[in-house]
Amino acid sequence: MPEPTKPEPTKPEPTANRRSTKRAEPVEGAAAPARPRRRQARGERRIAQLLAAAANVFCTSGYTSASTNAIAREAGVSPGTLYQFFPNKEAIAVELGGRLLDQWRESHGAALAAAGLELPLEQLLDAVLDPLIAFNEENPAFAVLMHGPDIPGQITEEFTTVHLGMLERIETLLAGYLPDAPPDEITRVSTMIFTIFKAGLDVILAHEGAEREAYIRELKQVMFRYLDPVLCDVLAPSSHPSARTAPHPFSH
Repeated sequence: MPEPTKPEPTKPEPTANRRSTKRAEPVEGAAAPARPRRRQARGERRIAQLLAAAANVFCTSGYTSASTNAIAREAGVSPGTLYQFFPNKEAIAVELGGRLLDQWRESHGAALAAAGLELPLEQLLDAVLDPLIAFNEENPAFAVLMHGPDIPGQITEEFTTVHLGMLERIETLLAGYLPDAPPDEITRVSTMIFTIFKAGLDVILAHEGAEREAYIRELKQVMFRYLDPVLCDVLAPSSHPSARTAPHPFSH
């Protein structure tokens, strides 16, 4: 009886001819699809609109009492539209605070750069203080977010970092004027300068119009009378009237 014919074993299909069922992996380093420019610009405008509304609400109601509904109402949009961009009030505050801190860094950076100029003390104070005061006048929400209660920790941490950086910058500049002064004296004078400025700024922002201008002049005079005895040997004589007529309480 003839033996049954055995089927020939099937040869595996060459790898190159197989149809891969595996999903293609993204190429490492490939750029993600760009969002359409028009849609992106519209989204940025909406975010700016919401942040401007939040700044107004934070200034009028305070951060604690502010709500996303109030911010949406101020912006003229529905709460649902707001939630497309920010999940809650804290996220709005963090974004607004971050942008204001960036602007503050630019303002105090430009202001302190003026301290390197060879100017009489009166003009030097104008060059340094005016942009810092102007920034706070133009952005009242900055003070609310930097000093108000219940502010998100991320904002206060970033502000502390900026605060310390500004203080170090003042110390560096002062040490340049007074290379022979002991480091602890430089630290004390720098701390006093910064403390006087912050306290004076609070008083300035609490007033408006002519009274505000008067307090700006008072702050500059306080700073002048404190710094003039310290820097009188390294800065050109000032034409400020108080330099000619008023006694210097810190002179020896």
